[in-house]
Amino acid sequence: MTGLASPPLTRNAPPAAGTSPGTAQGAPRPRRVALLPTAALVLGALYCLLPVAWVLVASTKSGADLFSTFTFLPGGGFGDNLSDLDAYRDGIYWRWMGNSLLYAGLGAVLSTAVSALAGYALAVYRFRGRETFFNVILTGVLMPPVILAIPQYLLMAHAGLTDTYLSVLLPLVLSPYGVYLGRIYAEAAIPMELVEAGRMDGAGEWRIFVRIAAPMMSPGLVTIFLFQFVAIWNNFLLPYIMLGDDEKFPMTVGLFTLLKQGASQASLYTLVIIGALLAILPLIALFLVIQRFWSLDLLSGAVKS
Repeated sequence: MTGLASPPLTRNAPPAAGTSPGTAQGAPRPRRVALLPTAALVLGALYCLLPVAWVLVASTKSGADLFSTFTFLPGGGFGDNLSDLDAYRDGIYWRWMGNSLLYAGLGAVLSTAVSALAGYALAVYRFRGRETFFNVILTGVLMPPVILAIPQYLLMAHAGLTDTYLSVLLPLVLSPYGVYLGRIYAEAAIPMELVEAGRMDGAGEWRIFVRIAAPMMSPGLVTIFLFQFVAIWNNFLLPYIMLGDDEKFPMTVGLFTLLKQGASQASLYTLVIIGALLAILPLIALFLVIQRFWSLDLLSGAVKS
């Protein structure tokens, strides 16, 4: 006589990936969209992009259509406005554009170099009064540019440098915020073991900075350069006080002079608008070129201690 076969014992299979124990297997639940933060971000983006959209649309209008048509209704005068801007005072706008590139480009490079050296020194070396010196530099971050503009003008006037390119470049070389970023990034990205290893191999301090520290600080230096370029590009008060010759004006001061003349010549408003639109293009190009060098990995290339 044969007995009834007992059913085979089965073990509970582990839950499939993406499911939690005790729940039926299936497609993962869709994530809920946080409506309030998303709406806040959308409103913030619209707030920032709306003036750009207005400038883009207004640059296509003629002087007569600028104040008589709907705000966001495009016109057909973009080419004429561009020609008028190019012909105004033999193309002085392009001189202003070149001056802005000189001030922002050279000023950002020099400021980045000074910030890198100062930040590296404050992060690596130990000396008496280091924190006091650093705190004094940080007070410059709290100083509004309006407070510093008049003393800077008096210093440049005493040195006989007013109404020169140097009067705009020299005050921009030292950036307290850039020094702060340089120190923070150097402390995070440069292991002291690499510095000590370079010293043991006989490398000098300058060679250690150039060959070891600077490459590891490059993402932070790119950030400092970008911040300084944008700040100098948009700077108005310092060149407005320092310069008297409009041939040396940057674009911000040059467009301001056109805007003041627009009170008596309404046709100049279209030149100001299309000039402001063209002033955005170098910043957009800079962001597109520099983003490939922009890394958020503070420890990229470092070794574990």
